[in-house]
Order: sequence, then C-alpha cells, then structure tokens
Amino acid sequence: MWISPYKYVLSLGHLCSDINQSILSAVLPFLIATYHYDYTTAAMLVTVSNVFGAFVQPFIGMLSDKKNRLLYMTLSVSLASGGMAVTGFISNSFGLCIVVIISGIGVAMFHPQAAKLFNSVSSKNAKGKGISIFSFGGKVGFTLGPVYTAFLMNLFGMKGTILFLIPGIVFGIVCSFFNKDFENLDVLEVEKKEEVKSEQKDDWSGFIKLCGVVFSRSILSNGISTFLAFYFIQQFSKSNSFASMLLSVFYGIGSIAILLGGGIADCFGHRKMVRLSFCIFLPAIFIFTNTSHFVIALIMLIFMTCGESLSYSPMVVLG
Repeated sequence: MWISPYKYVLSLGHLCSDINQSILSAVLPFLIATYHYDYTTAAMLVTVSNVFGAFVQPFIGMLSDKKNRLLYMTLSVSLASGGMAVTGFISNSFGLCIVVIISGIGVAMFHPQAAKLFNSVSSKNAKGKGISIFSFGGKVGFTLGPVYTAFLMNLFGMKGTILFLIPGIVFGIVCSFFNKDFENLDVLEVEKKEEVKSEQKDDWSGFIKLCGVVFSRSILSNGISTFLAFYFIQQFSKSNSFASMLLSVFYGIGSIAILLGGGIADCFGHRKMVRLSFCIFLPAIFIFTNTSHFVIALIMLIFMTCGESLSYSPMVVLG
C-alpha cells in the first residue's frame, strides 16, 4: 500500500474532528437567541471545552507513544461529534457544559495520535509541507462547520444538531478499512527513530520561548473564533446566518494560508515565517477592533486569518 493514502485518511480525520470546534462557535449565536444566554455563558462553554481537552491531551499522547491505536482516533471523533449532536436538545447551561466538555475532550484526544502517525509518513526534508497538509484538513473542517451549522439551523432548527453525528460516522467507516495498516506503522516509526536518535538534542530554552508564542497565539485565535460572529452581529447588525457564513470565510482563507505556509517555511525558514505571520496578525487585530467601517473590517479579517494561519505549520515543526 502506498504511503500517501495514510495522509488523506489522517487529514480527513482532522477535518471530522475540528469541524466540531467551529460548530461550537457557530452554534453559540443560535443558542443565545433560543435560550437567551449572555456572552459570559457563551465564553464559558468554549473555555470549559478547551480546558478539559487540554488536560486530557498529554495522557493520550503518552499512550500513543507506546503503540499506535486507531481506536483513539475513531473514539475521539465519535465523542467530538456526539457531544455537539445533543447541544440542541439541552436548554440548561450546566448540561451544555457537560456535552461541550465531552466534545472538547474528543477533539483533544484526536491530535496526539494523528499527529504522531502523520509525522511518521512525512518526508524528513519537507516536514513543514507535511504538517500543512494535515493542518489543511483541520482548517477545512473549521471552514465547513459554520456553513453546516447555518444550513441545519435554518432547515431543522435546534433539533438539527443531531446531524452533527455525520462526520463521526463517516470517519469511523473510513477507518474500518485502515486499522491494521495504521498499527503496522509502529515498525516504520522504530526505524525512523533509530536513524535520527543521534541527531536529536533538546533545546529547552527555545522550547519555552516557543510555548510562550503558541500560548499567546492560542488566546488570540480562540478569542477571535468565539466572538467573531457576535462581533459582526452586534457591530454591523448582521444576521446569525450571515455571521456563521463569515466565520466559514475566515476559516477558509486560513486553510489556504496553512497549506501555503508549510511549504514556504521549508524554503525560507520556519522562524522567519513565524515572525512574518505575527507582523501581519497583530496590526490587523488592532485595526479590526478599532474600525467602524464594514469593508475595512472585512479586509482586516483577511489579514488576520492569514497572519494567524501562516505560523501554524512552522510552529509545529519547531516544537
């Protein structure tokens, strides 16, 4: 079997996992309109989803280091989709917290095992390009989430969230054909580790600096994705559906930037790409939050998503 199909399966899994994160952001305006929640509750739902997922992720990573288990990925996507699927059937904030935590844990569980496998099948001299392909799947998921949400909400109302199960079902079916193939990649990983073992040296100082950059970027990115739809609804009097579509545009441009960023970083340097992306990202945020003109806000939105996404693959490679 050729190696390339693995990349497509893992990228598909990334799509089916991360679509649930953007679904959460996109469904919030509909939850607020239906159940009259405030913005604090909306922020709390996103926060608990991310925090609990962050705690689980290292433990899944340790288990994945011991042996490849496709079960981790299929279970994670099922949890991510299942949690979001019941949000339309729960009207109290505590119940919503529980189901978005389950979904957040599912999303977090997917990444360690999937990233490890993708690294195993990626070329040593094109790590940035390889990571960008994997990340592209996730960004496409982010892009489709708001469109999918708006479509279901307009067609079925809040009960339409049950169809958020579809990505999990699709990935489960696809994975059923690749179970043994992924587990056999352990042999390939051992060979690669032996080749590079003598070349590796931990740079803790650089790692701590990188963690600070990643942490700062994550705060900004999560804040933008959570409140972007609300911002256009309140600031420019746009509808919930329009705001969801705009969120998809934001993620869609980001997916293209991620795909390009990895390859460019391989050619010109990963550190240079990270610096360039932040030089675009931060000024764009400042102008975006201080303008009252819709067109200028849209232009800055493009710069924001490009700046935010170009740094993703290089930072993963540097880590």
